[in-house]
Amino acid sequence: MKSKDKKRILIRDQEGLEILAKQIKIVRKRLGFTQEELAGQSGLALSQIARIETAVTNPTVSTLMRIARTLEVPVSELFDFKLDKKDYSK
Repeated sequence: MKSKDKKRILIRDQEGLEILAKQIKIVRKRLGFTQEELAGQSGLALSQIARIETAVTNPTVSTLMRIARTLEVPVSELFDFKLDKKDYSK
């Protein structure tokens, strides 16, 4: 099978996105930012911030770096949480 014949599989870990969303919101609030302030200072749309914090959208790495830079925290702080192990073989 040629590589162009292979179907792309979209991977979406909703549980992981929800945990990430919660962590971003926790960090933002701890630092005293509103969603509006984060949006304005980062150049992201308010609706995008809201969709990220409600796990509606899967943010890119670039978007997460922009959020971290705006909040002046290491990107790792946005990922400071544990994920439960899942069995993906099913």
